[in-house]
Amino acid sequence: MLHEGLTEFIISYIAGRRQVKLDSFDKDTAKRLSAVTEGERPELEVKISQDRCELERRYETRAWLTDAAKRAEQISLVTHAAKYTHGDSKSSSIFSNMGVNDGYLSTSTLIKPAVDAVGNAAALDIAKLLQTEIDGDSLLSCLQRGDYLVLKELSENDEQLALWIQGFSRALTTTQPMSHKLAKQVYVPVGDSYHLLNPLFSSSLAQALHQRIIALRFSEDSKAVWTARRDKKWHADPLVIFPQMAVMNFGGTKPQNISALNSSRGGRVWLLSSASPQWETQDKPPVALKTLFGQGPYERATRMLRRRLIQLLVSAGESNNYAIRQQRDRYIDELIDPLFNIAADIQRREWAGWTADEKCQLKHHQQLWLDPWRAKNDEAFFNEREKGDWQVMVADDFALWLNSHLHRAELRVGQTERREWQTQPLFKRRLHEMEQAIRRCRDE
Repeated sequence: MLHEGLTEFIISYIAGRRQVKLDSFDKDTAKRLSAVTEGERPELEVKISQDRCELERRYETRAWLTDAAKRAEQISLVTHAAKYTHGDSKSSSIFSNMGVNDGYLSTSTLIKPAVDAVGNAAALDIAKLLQTEIDGDSLLSCLQRGDYLVLKELSENDEQLALWIQGFSRALTTTQPMSHKLAKQVYVPVGDSYHLLNPLFSSSLAQALHQRIIALRFSEDSKAVWTARRDKKWHADPLVIFPQMAVMNFGGTKPQNISALNSSRGGRVWLLSSASPQWETQDKPPVALKTLFGQGPYERATRMLRRRLIQLLVSAGESNNYAIRQQRDRYIDELIDPLFNIAADIQRREWAGWTADEKCQLKHHQQLWLDPWRAKNDEAFFNEREKGDWQVMVADDFALWLNSHLHRAELRVGQTERREWQTQPLFKRRLHEMEQAIRRCRDE
């Protein structure tokens, strides 16, 4: 990053704010002059000239930065803001830059979390100055890494530079953390005392979700996908829809009183549905089933997915570029997920041994897959299942099933495609995860 670009931004940012103030001042001046007599006008013009000079002086670069450094303590740059819990909460907000990928979606999983600003809404202009990125760098980032060259170039002397650094740094520090009666509080017993947990809303995570949804719903690329869907044409990119999404509003008519990012979102935070899926369960084991890949629940669950895959391959013709292969693999992954959902519904403990019924017509390797609890009481079944050969055969069943549907659509597929479907990474991973879960439950 060249510091010159950031320096120029700071100068132009202050100049822009000065121009807004001057335009407002000049507009107000015209009204004041029109409301006085000719005799009063000269004295008023002198006063107006003095006030305008004072306004320009306050918005001179060094003077404005000095004033902003003094006001910086009125705001805090944070990732988790307290006022989302209650607008009048005086609880501490915090800035967390801990990056930990522990498998859960949280602020720590964000590569570069957006920084929010809370405090006096009249001082949020300072937050914008600190946060705005120029060529990937910002004044905030400079302060965090101890790089003060940008401010040094603008300062008159070392004393002024120290004043600016100290002042702006106050926006990065939180005083002694404290809770408040309007904050969410959880008291956890520890020995003879308690630990107080104060859950805070992650504005950074809400911002990341907001940006993602905006891009998927309203970007030009998204509009092109919707247009292709309306015209019943193929498109390389998937159409992403968020069903049953809700909106929560913070701050009412003054979202800026909650935080700067809340204001930029218009006070809206989107909530994705967390309702559990409604599965259609069977009342008795599928003894009459010959194969999971025949007529049955899996065929019905994947009908629309197969149509989309076939439409993609038919419209692609002889083309086989990266975008087509990527979309093809997405569709195949979507075919794999419901397969293992249906298999998991059949693998019930209360049905243990159902494949030993003389009426069972299921292929033997699929019996080993779909009746894992039979292995607890059938040693021969257990030994055969532990070999794991059945897993390759199940994957081959999936590949043959998919090829048969593609053949019906007059697509030219053969052994090469069969091996491709048989070795899909997601299929192996789902099968491995399923077996790990079964072993854990069996060992309990």
